[in-house]
Parts: sequence; structure tokens; C-alpha cells
Amino acid sequence: MMQELNQPWDPAVQSKFHQMLDKIPPFLRPVAEGKVQKKAQALAVKANNREVTEENLIQAFFDETPFGFHGPMKTDMMAVGLDYTKYGYAK
Repeated sequence: MMQELNQPWDPAVQSKFHQMLDKIPPFLRPVAEGKVQKKAQALAVKANNREVTEENLIQAFFDETPFGFHGPMKTDMMAVGLDYTKYGYAK
């Protein structure tokens, strides 16, 4: 049985996560929320972070979002103040 991750979030990062979710079509939102949240928490644990960071969140979105949707996702990230380029992702 997989352990449930309860990694705390940086409050500013959690706020940006919710702003990103608001931009996702309502019928996809619950799936996106679950997948990205779980991935961000797993990445934080793997990196030995005490909380989910902006980098964890950005990587989780890139990992869990189908490639065909990366363009709109990047636009949404910039709109909410998530600069993915500083973590090595192409503009």
C-alpha cells in the first residue's frame, strides 16, 4: 500500500497552485488537482524539502500535463507569477 503524502506546502506556492487550477476547465480540474498535488508532494519528499516549493509545483505541472497542453499551461503559469524558465523549461 502506498503511503499517503501529507507534505506541507509553502503558502504562496499553494496559492499559485489554486490559481492555476482555476484556469483548468472544470471537468478536468479534479483529475489535474489530484495528479499535480500528489506529484508535487512526492517531488518535495524526494528532494528532502520540508515543504512543497515553487520548483516542485512547476515540475509537477510539466510532468502531469500532456505535452499538447504545455503551451496554454505556460501562458497560465506566467499569468499567475510562476516563472518556469528559471527551472530550465523553455519559453
